[in-house]
Amino acid sequence: MYEFKESDWKLFRTKIPAWRESFMARLCNEYVDLLRSDAIPSARFWGLAERIRKDRRRTDGFVDLSRSRMLESIGRLLADGVIVHSDLDGFSDDLRQTFAHWYVRPAPTDSPSE
Repeated sequence: MYEFKESDWKLFRTKIPAWRESFMARLCNEYVDLLRSDAIPSARFWGLAERIRKDRRRTDGFVDLSRSRMLESIGRLLADGVIVHSDLDGFSDDLRQTFAHWYVRPAPTDSPSE
């Protein structure tokens, strides 16, 4: 089991705000695209409501940012497609190796219901 380094914890704490804002910006752009679609207004509204419901679960990786749960948080952020492996550049080789084979969910491409 990987024992994280203090430098990884410090870097994690500095990266979280940028990761969060980048992810939220991506979501907002996707919501705008959904709202600008040609679907009928009720479909756009309910499609957005469903999409936000799903995306709220993807933000759980930002909830518990304690030192003891850092690896779990990184794993969740990777699995939910909030960050990608290249976002781990700068972390120790041990940490990056820990997540080297983790699946990264692609960004959602949900289209609004018609």
